[in-house]
Amino acid sequence: MTSAAVPAHRPARTSGRLLIAGALAGPVFAASAIIQMATREGFDLTRHPISQLATGDVGWIQISTFVFAGLGGLALAAGIRSTLREEFGRRVLTVGVGIFGIGLIAAGLFTMDPENGFPVGTPDEPATRMSWHGVAHSVSAAVAFTALAVAAIVLTVQCVRRRAVFPAVLNGTTALVLVLPMSPDHMSIQIAVNGLVAFTWTTALALSLRRVLRPAYDRPGRIGEEPR
Repeated sequence: MTSAAVPAHRPARTSGRLLIAGALAGPVFAASAIIQMATREGFDLTRHPISQLATGDVGWIQISTFVFAGLGGLALAAGIRSTLREEFGRRVLTVGVGIFGIGLIAAGLFTMDPENGFPVGTPDEPATRMSWHGVAHSVSAAVAFTALAVAAIVLTVQCVRRRAVFPAVLNGTTALVLVLPMSPDHMSIQIAVNGLVAFTWTTALALSLRRVLRPAYDRPGRIGEEPR
């Protein structure tokens, strides 16, 4: 997925652990969200965004899930910085994925408003006015997805330069999905799709870079050489 090499300034095993943490963020977020959607009374994905799971008495579970995923994003950003060799790509990808991680943490700490009958007992109608933390949540999520889209675009350009057609298409499609305007009628579904695409991309990137590090485990004296 990338043209990466391991520089000598950070041990390969440390970089590998950071990448594994980044790879785990998506699956853990998905598992937590799916379990909550199946067990939280009154939740309907066609009406309620996943972020709304952070409201109510057990909302702390989704808040913690957001924070964990954000920390995973920051770990991935650090892993990218210590693994990629190309200067421009390393900087932009590190910043983009890092902003994504910070945005997820902020989206967890600043919860959206209860509305449309969830949690149970909430009036079955849209919130008439967004709270300050609801606004902060929306802005944080928008910034996070936009930053990741920029990172995906940069990786698309790198793949095009290497004439890696299939990875270029995948990265370009990821960027396109993340920047599509939200549909008012299907917003909660679109947000879920965006999250799935975003976390699939970060997991794939982390595992791709992890494979680059594998030769360094076996030949520690050759860290920093181009993989063959």
